[in-house]
Amino acid sequence: MLLESELRILIILFPIMASFLLLTSCDRAIDQKEQVPETKLGTEKIATPIENGALESASGLKAQLLYDNAGSEAPKVEFFSPDGSKNNLTNYRGRPLLLNLWATWCGPCRVEMPSLDTLAALEEGKLTVLTVSQDLEGGKVVRPFFEKYQFANLQGHYDPQNNLWKAVGASALPVTILYDENGIEKWRVVGGLEWDDEMVADLIHQ
Repeated sequence: MLLESELRILIILFPIMASFLLLTSCDRAIDQKEQVPETKLGTEKIATPIENGALESASGLKAQLLYDNAGSEAPKVEFFSPDGSKNNLTNYRGRPLLLNLWATWCGPCRVEMPSLDTLAALEEGKLTVLTVSQDLEGGKVVRPFFEKYQFANLQGHYDPQNNLWKAVGASALPVTILYDENGIEKWRVVGGLEWDDEMVADLIHQ
């Protein structure tokens, strides 16, 4: 298992190397006990492409749209459901799946969470939105986070072994991957994004 310091080093280094691609993600380590400033979301919802493969939300979030792993099968590694039972991505076959890997100490991850919650409501019955925390403390920190913010359409899954993060070849957080109903990757977004705007809907349904 990656030590938390090693995971954060990887998360820090990747955005620096990818700065010319306008990639914004967790580019600094945030102590998990540090209170991340509250951020109001939802006032500006329009995301506009600023170059091929790059996305920028009106709120200032920047991300990179990548097709490098398109066609890859979703990994079958285990993670945990909110109740502590073991889970894996094969349980979500039959409907498109948007997998979001995040952490409570990651600023951009926290900023985009409300829009993921809204997206889950907008796409109810058509798309599953699955958020899986990569916090090494697992449910110990994820449950209080979800109790505090009371997301109506998201659940606090967690992966303290970072199995998913490693299996998908991620280099930063947040990373969000769209799989089709057969568990085949269509694209991924690295960095934070407003997920409840029209352009994202076009990406999901293309």
